[in-house]
Amino acid sequence: MNEFWDRVLGFCEETTKTVSSRLLQDFGKIQASQKDDGSLVTEADKWSDQQIRNAIAKTFPDHGILSEETVHIFPDNDWCWIIDPIDGTTNFTRGVPIWAISMGLFYKGNPVFGFVYVPPLQQAFHGYWYGDSGLTGHTGAYLNRQPIKTRIDDPNGSQLFNLCARSKAIFKQPFPCKTRMIGVASYNLLLVASGVVIGGVEATPKIWDIAAVWTIIKAAGGEFVFLGKDPVLPLQVGKNYGDVSIPSLGISRSDLVPKFKPLVECVVKRN
Repeated sequence: MNEFWDRVLGFCEETTKTVSSRLLQDFGKIQASQKDDGSLVTEADKWSDQQIRNAIAKTFPDHGILSEETVHIFPDNDWCWIIDPIDGTTNFTRGVPIWAISMGLFYKGNPVFGFVYVPPLQQAFHGYWYGDSGLTGHTGAYLNRQPIKTRIDDPNGSQLFNLCARSKAIFKQPFPCKTRMIGVASYNLLLVASGVVIGGVEATPKIWDIAAVWTIIKAAGGEFVFLGKDPVLPLQVGKNYGDVSIPSLGISRSDLVPKFKPLVECVVKRN
């Protein structure tokens, strides 16, 4: 099945590079409007969304698509792409050089491949994780096609942990690491996969924010924990995920879950 995965990876690399060449021209130069859920959207988001959906339909016509900007209902297809055409729209509009294009590939409702490109940094992350799907092929997580792994260090005052803007309630208690705030859900968690930080938490991400990074963190040796009470995977055919928040914790080692999960669960209660 490696031929299929090579095709998938090549498609993601080519598509995101093509789309990003236009986005980089608009970077920091256009205004955003507010959607009903409070998030921001620009004409660049809409254009990027359309270009990626067109490319998927042409290359993988039997694959379904779920996207932040258009289709929120999970389709009845064995294979489904979940895309975020610009993750970090606020950064994009303000000229902050961290924003990403995210593409996750699901098989029968479960994530199996993730690709995230960060154009200003020229960083392309991808990873494979097959679980119990029965699929086979390439394994591991990569940054610019070089293998990456999560950190093996124990938590301490010199290690980093990423927060999101809605997880500041964590500061009401002692925390074992230095904290950082990136402003881009996918990159926040990708820094766990690449070994930069011990962990990261997102209080209110949508499925398109985490569709790709779930796979990459798992493939890099880390653990991904859904903090809510309801099961998330597999995604359910016909369900509308547009208003579904999925509080999530990415952590470098599974044995650290009992230590950090109680510390970050306050973000669920707060939201």
